[in-house]
Parts: sequence; C-alpha cells; structure tokens
Amino acid sequence: MATTLPQSAPEVPAASLTNYDGSAGTLVDTNIWLDCIDETSTWHDWAVNQLQICSERSPLHINLIIYTELLVPGPTIAALDEFLDVYDTLRSALPWACAALTAKAFGLYRQRGGSKQVPMPDFYIGAHAAVSNLTVLTRDPAPYKGYFPRLVIVAP
Repeated sequence: MATTLPQSAPEVPAASLTNYDGSAGTLVDTNIWLDCIDETSTWHDWAVNQLQICSERSPLHINLIIYTELLVPGPTIAALDEFLDVYDTLRSALPWACAALTAKAFGLYRQRGGSKQVPMPDFYIGAHAAVSNLTVLTRDPAPYKGYFPRLVIVAP
C-alpha cells in the first residue's frame, strides 16, 4: 500500500531568528579552508589571518557538508582532522530547525529562476549559521547575502 502525505502537512517549526546576532561562533565555509591549504591561492594570507582572528574571538565550526566538500580534493580523514584541530574546530551537526529555512531559501531561489532541483550546499550552510547564531566566514558572500540577508558575514 502506498503512503501519501496529507494535502495540508503541518508546518515544520522554524527556529526563531529574533535574537540572531552571529555571536555563538563562526561557521567557516569550504573556500576559506581550501585557501588556507593552498599556499598559492591569492586569498591564502587573508584566509589564514581571518581564521586566526575568528578563532581568538569565538569557536570555529564546520558541518557535515563543509567536511564532505573538504574531502573531495582527496586528503585522508586523518589529515583533514589534524588540519581542523589546529584551530580547535568544532564539528557541528546540522540542526533539524535549519530544514525549514533551507527550504524557504531554495523556494526563493526557484522563484528567482534557479534551475537546480535540490537545495545547494550554501543553503544548508546559511540556514545552519542562522539557526545556530553563527557568523559565516567566507570568500564568497553573495549566496548568503542573497538568501540569508540577516547573517553576519566576514568576507573580503
């Protein structure tokens, strides 16, 4: 027997962003880590400097999506963990509360003419930062500013 969702599914409760100020730590985007690893990157010095500044102010975080993206170039898990541990980086789970915010951002993307069929990683990362009260450290602020305008972002 096939199971179908009710026509009017109950709303998924979204986290309140009323008190969001980005003060609980810094979610470090994949591009920052890659710039730190690649000493030939134009952004290497800036990224290393920003990681240091942010790590002295509050905890650094990554989530499963960022971690996965960092494994794509091919480091071993042990090498990646060792690198992240230099900055005492916390491995933070994606909160369930970010699902509704991710879906909302993706809906806006589709309304604006986006053609992807599933939410992109930046939507999950932005929603994670928002519901966890985290600042985002990134070299590419456009996706976050466009879909999460209240996020505190550190970018060049």
